[in-house]
Parts: sequence; structure tokens; C-alpha cells
Amino acid sequence: MYFIGSTCEALVCTLAAARDQALAKHGFEKITKLVVYGSDQTHFSFQKAAKLVGIPPQNIRVLPTSSSQDFELSPFLLKTTIEADIAQGLVPLYVCASIGATPSASVDPIHGLGLVATAYGAWLHVDAAYAGSACICPEYRHYLNGVELADSISMNPHKWLLTNMDCSCLWLQTPKTLVDSLSTKPEILRNKATDFGDVIDYKDWQIALSRRFRALKLWIVISRYGSDNLIAHIRSDIELAKYFESLIVQNTRFELVVPRKFALVCFRLRPNEVDGCGNVMNKKLLEDINSSGKAYMTHAMLGGTNAIRCAIGGSLTEKNHIDKLWNLIQDKATKRLEAYTMH
Repeated sequence: MYFIGSTCEALVCTLAAARDQALAKHGFEKITKLVVYGSDQTHFSFQKAAKLVGIPPQNIRVLPTSSSQDFELSPFLLKTTIEADIAQGLVPLYVCASIGATPSASVDPIHGLGLVATAYGAWLHVDAAYAGSACICPEYRHYLNGVELADSISMNPHKWLLTNMDCSCLWLQTPKTLVDSLSTKPEILRNKATDFGDVIDYKDWQIALSRRFRALKLWIVISRYGSDNLIAHIRSDIELAKYFESLIVQNTRFELVVPRKFALVCFRLRPNEVDGCGNVMNKKLLEDINSSGKAYMTHAMLGGTNAIRCAIGGSLTEKNHIDKLWNLIQDKATKRLEAYTMH
């Protein structure tokens, strides 16, 4: 494992490694035949990274998920899609699975996806940027089942593990594949140590030549808090999210869009006869909440539904803050419904 700036960088680096490994096998003229796979829950940086390493946009597969499957990427759908691509003369290159996807915090079945990726020679990357931190808790480690099939996995301590930006961890099954792809040996940087391989030259493990001392930041956090306190931090946030989830469930005006995962609650104000599906109303409600200056949340489209995302992760967040947020949401919802009634 080593440290880089972000999972976005991890995606670019591992995609480059997978690309060069595949082209060495199939021929460099086959770059237009390489195909990458993610889901509609996969972070958008996956598509950006794929384009940066030369994957044609038409070869980026964004596979659909559904609420009935908790927005997980189906191994069966991945398998049938890969087989259809192979029949068209394309080459499956890379599969991006998520542990705690950004829109819904969904968790893809790593083991099932890993078996498919292995069977067709595709690189499996696990993006655990958000929820990888939760796996320090024993009760959440089962989400990593099958990770031994992954070629790489990344997670961001700067998201949920009390570490300042930027600090991302990247683990590789075979680091040599990455080094072979990113390595350069300019004369100005040569010396006995590099010539004889006596040192690990991290310029060959990342995009930039220079690197920050990111490991020190995480070391300080772990040393200062200790594993027990870091686990308690994660559990506390999840308990607060469970509490907020219970407030949603108990109120007839609101509903969950997807079951809570980790410390993310996706909810909405139930639609009424005025707004039909409720998407416009919930968009306006979120604007009302954020413009108050008292809280800030974001949204996601989940199966065509505009969901409001309440993500809890601050080190100083307490139950009274959740109560204040809930009162604010109810107040803004009442005013928004009154405005719709007047129309």
C-alpha cells in the first residue's frame, strides 16, 4: 500500500497499468478495442479517468442498477455485457466496483464481480473511497469479502478517518504492473541506488514526480486517536445516521429512497398531487435548506428519484445537531408544501 492524493488519481494510475498490460498482450493498435465497466452508481471520476488514459467514450460501459437490488452492480449483468462485447471483437479491460458509492453508499458484491473479472482477464479495482474507513470496524469487514480477487483497492482517510486533505491509500496486488506503466528513468535522476533497485522510487507509482508526506498525516491520526477511538468515531456517526433515519421513517410526510448504508441517509419529501413524482419539490426543498446557512446537504438521482443526501461524518457532530437539522427540514418542508398549495 502507498499514499497518493485521491481516488481520482488512483483510478488514472490503475487504468494506465491495466491498459499497458492489456496492450502488451493484444497489441498497441488495440487501444480502441479496450472496454471498461462500472455502474450508474460508480463515481463520475471513473469515466473521466478512462478518457484520460485513451479509452474511447463509446467503450465506457455504465451498467444500470435498481432499487430492488439496493443499487448494487449485478455480476450477471456484468458477465452478459462482457460476453456481448467480446462477441463484437472488443477486449474487457477494467471493472470498477464500489464500497460505499457516492449517490447511495451502495456496496457492490466484490466476490461475484471478482469472479467475472478474473474469468475474462479484466482488472478489478475496488473504489472504497468513502466506506473503506468503516471497515476498520469488525462488523463491516464482510463488505470486503472477495477483495482477494481485486487487482487494486483505494480508500480515502481524508473522507471519514479524521485525516486532512489530501490522503488516499492505494493497494495493488502486483505493484510491478503499475511501475512498468508509469516508470521513467531520466539521466538527471539516476544514481547507484536507483540503478541497482536499492530504493523504491515512488515517482514511478504516481503521476507527479514530487510527492507530499501523506503517510505522516495518517500516522499522526492513528497515533493520536488509536484504533479504539477511530472505531468509536465511525460507530458514532453511523448511530447518528440511524437516529436520523428513524426520524424519517416515523414521519408520514417523508420517506427513505434507499435503505441507509453506513452514515448516509437518502430521503425525500413524499410527492403530492401537485408535483407528481416529487422531484421538483425536493429540489426546491434542498435549495431552501441549504440557503438557510444552517445546514448543507446534497442530492442524487436514484432510479429517477431526486433524493436528498444527509451524510454524517463530522468529528464534532452530536445528537442535538441532528435534532436541529430535522427541525429545519420540517420547517422548510411545511413552507414549501404551503407554497405548492397556494399555487
